[in-house]
Amino acid sequence: MTSSTKRRSTSTDQAIELGPLEDILGYHLRRAQSANFQQFDQHLSKRKISPGQFGLLCKIDNNPGISQTALARADGIERSTLGEIIDRFEARKLVERRRHPTDRRVYALHLTKKGESFLSQVIPEVLASEALLTSNLTQKEFKTLLALLRKLIEGNNLRN
Repeated sequence: MTSSTKRRSTSTDQAIELGPLEDILGYHLRRAQSANFQQFDQHLSKRKISPGQFGLLCKIDNNPGISQTALARADGIERSTLGEIIDRFEARKLVERRRHPTDRRVYALHLTKKGESFLSQVIPEVLASEALLTSNLTQKEFKTLLALLRKLIEGNNLRN
């Protein structure tokens, strides 16, 4: 479609043509992520936690003693960025850094009792948020979507 034949919107509530975006996975992933973040924020804004921070707390909980380097690599973020997040977790007394028993250069991350309690309270809220996000999917569609996303991630060497 050339610029002279493209539809021109005259109303703010008119459907917008997506053109090639209709078949671009990245566009739809970004839109789904945006919907997820909005739903998450509506349910958890009072908890002062983001989806990414929730994921980090879950990984620390399920991998006690994980190093900051391993966690940064698993989450695909810079070590310096993770360091700032861990600083904030420590200030909230959710996470503690402990020296590795055999390598003094490494910090092992652990949830505190407060962090464990916080996470156990947040998980049901996250699940409720996700249930609303995916309410128009059947259980089979939801499982298929997760399986396909995992396959996409693994195929691009983005483990964890």
